[in-house]
Amino acid sequence: MNFANKISLFRILSVPFFIASLAYYSPEKNYFRFIALGIFLLAVISDAIDGYIARLSKQSSKAGLILDPLGDKLLLMSAFIFLSGVSRLPLKFPLWVTLIVISRDIIILLGTVLIFMIKQKLDIYPTKWGKITTVFQMLSVICLLMNLRFSNIIWWLAVIFTLVSGADYIKRGFKILYALDNSRAAH
Repeated sequence: MNFANKISLFRILSVPFFIASLAYYSPEKNYFRFIALGIFLLAVISDAIDGYIARLSKQSSKAGLILDPLGDKLLLMSAFIFLSGVSRLPLKFPLWVTLIVISRDIIILLGTVLIFMIKQKLDIYPTKWGKITTVFQMLSVICLLMNLRFSNIIWWLAVIFTLVSGADYIKRGFKILYALDNSRAAH
């Protein structure tokens, strides 16, 4: 467990505290929104730091390939779910936005499991579209927690990049499966 993985683990462990802060929020207890925002910002910063440390020190590990995206997914999925229906915040994500974000991640997860079952190994690498999507999804949550009126512009961009990156991951998955099928046919 290298230092970058410990930071990813910290991000995963921060998710329940983020959710609890949102659960206890009410207009009378507005400070919980700022606690949630602080936890979320700390998690976002830790995501950037663990990636930077892993690249700088070349500390790539199998655990890191799982922990880092898991931390992102848990944080973002809980944020989108909680900030769409359950939240008592003045601004919310429309349900369809949350469904698009979560559907993409579920499709990626199922595709990854399928490829692993067939290939018996897994090479997980985020794409540029995936990274851009994560940035805009994180910005969407931050804007919503800050109660910024232009939040809808940011989450529209997040939706667009979510769809683009989802299509890109599906295309990459089919290429991997097609290459496997062709290599088996050649033997």
